[in-house]
Amino acid sequence: MRVLGVDPGLTRCGIGVVEGSPGRRLALVHVEVVRTDPEVALGARLGRIDEAVAAALADFRPDRVAIERVFSQHNVSTVMGTAQAAGVCALAAHRARRSVATYTPSEVKAAVTGDGRADKSGVAFMVRRILNLAEAPRPADATDALALAITDVWRGTALRDRARAVARR
Repeated sequence: MRVLGVDPGLTRCGIGVVEGSPGRRLALVHVEVVRTDPEVALGARLGRIDEAVAAALADFRPDRVAIERVFSQHNVSTVMGTAQAAGVCALAAHRARRSVATYTPSEVKAAVTGDGRADKSGVAFMVRRILNLAEAPRPADATDALALAITDVWRGTALRDRARAVARR
């Protein structure tokens, strides 16, 4: 299974692709961070994110897309930008006919490190280890995108398998 993970952000949007299956070694396929200039018009910034996600979908042909679920933050402008970027990413996945799963930061941390309250360095360490990388990708948005993809391979597959089993009953 190949999953594209997206850590949405209006200034920095992490995109990572991993391949593998539960119980087997996962492999890094691609990772990048799309940056947009805060001085540029909102539509152009969202367009740049859309283009990058659409290109990754076309180039790497993932089976699924995993996007970080926007959660409440104290800074309303930050959460709005994150939500807008997440929406553009979900729309790009829809246009490419890929299903989308969303995960909270706590779900990702728990899946990757075993601790839903792990810090950024703990997530980076485990992403590096899981993907057998010499060092964690930088900036953190890249690592977070890969962690989202890993979470969907491990957790998403298990949830889908369970749902199929329940439906067969």
